[in-house]
Amino acid sequence: TQRQREKKKEKEKEKEKEKDKEKEKEEKEKEKEKEKEKEKEKEKEEKEKEKENSKQKL
Repeated sequence: TQRQREKKKEKEKEKEKEKDKEKEKEEKEKEKEKEKEKEKEKEKEEKEKEKENSKQKL
């Protein structure tokens, strides 16, 4: 019946929404990871610079 079809469509939409949410979540996680990597790199660079500076002082 029509009603059943409509319900089915709604369910499909819900599924799509869920998928989108999951995707978004994953994207955010990836972004976070990238940020963490950047931070690590920065810290590394800072330490390297510090090493260089201390060498120059000596």
